[in-house]
Amino acid sequence: MKSSGSGVRHYDVLLVDGYNIIHDWKNLADLAKISLEFARDKLVNLLSNFRGFRDIDIIVVFDAHKIRHGSEKIEKHGGITVIYTAEFETADSYIERATARLMAEIKRFRVAVATGDLVEQVIIMGRGAIRLSARDLLEDIQTAEAEIRRKIQLDRPIKKNSLLDNLDPKTASLLEAMRQRKDL
Repeated sequence: MKSSGSGVRHYDVLLVDGYNIIHDWKNLADLAKISLEFARDKLVNLLSNFRGFRDIDIIVVFDAHKIRHGSEKIEKHGGITVIYTAEFETADSYIERATARLMAEIKRFRVAVATGDLVEQVIIMGRGAIRLSARDLLEDIQTAEAEIRRKIQLDRPIKKNSLLDNLDPKTASLLEAMRQRKDL
């Protein structure tokens, strides 16, 4: 579901199947081979920046079903809610339940689910949520990053490329005072 003209999908709440996305994006999959923790942190940081730009609620769900005696754990990172499921619970089952609850509770909001799992995509679409493939989410993040860069360029004041234009005020003042003394 894309908006007219801007190429940006519109949703208010985004549920992300964390490990599914990590293993679907090459850069995160490569990082996960070195450290799964680093890959999780990188994904959460990317989503946190995306959240800041889009002003949406994001919930990232990581499987903990293989962790013995694990209980559900909820953390906040940069405005992102990070869920580690309980022992024997998959991210898919958590996301299905959360999607149903969100769609019932907050009908005025649009809920999207990002996963590369085709079966999961069909299930969440049946619940009325917007389906995002791993590639769709990556495109949304890249579009947001490009828009951020564009806005920074527009907001950046035009300066000459002289030394004084690129110094902090204190250093510039000191150098100007030294220059003036030499002229005497």
